[in-house]
Amino acid sequence: MRKSKPKKRYLLPDPKFQDTLVTKFVNYLMEQGKKSVAYTIFYDAVEQVEKKTNESGLEVWKRAMSNLTPAVEVKSRRVGGATFQVPVEIRPERKINLSIKWLIDYARLRGEKTMMDKLAAEIIAASKGEGAAIKKKDDTHRMAEANKAFSHFRF
Repeated sequence: MRKSKPKKRYLLPDPKFQDTLVTKFVNYLMEQGKKSVAYTIFYDAVEQVEKKTNESGLEVWKRAMSNLTPAVEVKSRRVGGATFQVPVEIRPERKINLSIKWLIDYARLRGEKTMMDKLAAEIIAASKGEGAAIKKKDDTHRMAEANKAFSHFRF
């Protein structure tokens, strides 16, 4: 490589739970640089989850995140004029990023009134192993399983 790799940026833990994963989640949730609004949405959603499930909201959120974490995905590889969907294992960093992105994207598509309600409902659904975000993970795994025959194209 001509250039050196950029230095890894490390996130500061969030003010309430002292967790860097929460900070990362809030950064994905944030729109137009409004981080305090994103923190409010996340904390209120976690509080709502606590009320509905009668257990720690942060634990339910972490369980939802671990349920959403994919193991494999498919990448397009062009071999001899044909494009194959080749299943590849996902790096740990990308696993976390995908699960965060799916949880937020499918929460935004829900029908509830406020983003807090949407996020809380999606977190509860994902922690139980259901919901649109879990379906996305299952579809990704199913695609990888269906294209297992092309795994020898990995390089």
